Amino acid sequence: MHQDLYGEVYFPLQAACILNRPGRDFSGGEFVLTQQIPRAQSRAMVLTPQQGDMIIFATNFKPERGTRGCYRVTMKHGVSEVHQGARYAMGIIFHDAER
Repeated sequence: MHQDLYGEVYFPLQAACILNRPGRDFSGGEFVLTQQIPRAQSRAMVLTPQQGDMIIFATNFKPERGTRGCYRVTMKHGVSEVHQGARYAMGIIFHDAER
């Protein structure tokens, strides 16, 4: 099994729901996804979800269709620095554990 931050269980998907209002309750704190594509430059996507929005994302890898079939793209995620106030989010982890 894949060794992850959470231990011996692999968590392929995660969801994050923003609980307060960007621009009013906090500034900064954008959600950042980075694709690390083999033999290419990494690509960052910066999202600014609003209160109540939910983002569902791959926590480690995702399939990508290429000219020679599908290949694995490494995904990293994080949050940019919160400059003012406090940002609250609820995270839900989906996994394939049998326990």
